Amino acid sequence: MSDKIIENNQVTIMGEIASDFTFSHEVFGEGFYMVEVKVKRLSNSEDRIPLMISERLIDVTRDYTGEYIMVNGQFRSYNRHEEQKNRLVLSVFVRELEFIDEELDGAKTNSIFLDGYICKLPVYRKTPLGREIADLLLAVNRPYGKSDYIPCICWGRNARYASAFEVGEHVQIIGRIQSRTYIKKLSDTLTEERTAYEVSVSKLECVEI
Repeated sequence: MSDKIIENNQVTIMGEIASDFTFSHEVFGEGFYMVEVKVKRLSNSEDRIPLMISERLIDVTRDYTGEYIMVNGQFRSYNRHEEQKNRLVLSVFVRELEFIDEELDGAKTNSIFLDGYICKLPVYRKTPLGREIADLLLAVNRPYGKSDYIPCICWGRNARYASAFEVGEHVQIIGRIQSRTYIKKLSDTLTEERTAYEVSVSKLECVEI
């Protein structure tokens, strides 16, 4: 596997384990499990980030709720078919992990670097208070011809800059993974609270070929 492919999608997350492990899938006899981690923001709110971890890295039968963990890995996506359409599901695929005593002061508890390509035209808009926002969808290549599709959100000057991007442009992004809850209307009488994940962009640049 090419190191260059690994380097184009790098995530470091540090936080508190907030759920039990749930089985996700199996590949060649190796089981993969999901677990949620609470990661603090500077604003004292928190994000709940889903991790996908191999049973070879951790004892998935144990309850680690409340323990602090630091992981390195990649932000990955796959399409799950539901309600007659595909839904993009995102999680951090863990490559390395270690338990820590507590969150380290001043350490970067949530950072991501992505090197990929714009795969749909950016959506630029302004909030009622005049704040500029741009939504991007970045395709980040994986080995064996696969790609991950990562939603990204830019603010202010970055949003203005990103609004001019064309499909296919090569872009590098530094930011953090954030979660947000929203209400999905399932029918006239049924709604469901869901969580979406995206990269909040702090730096971005277009890479000249």
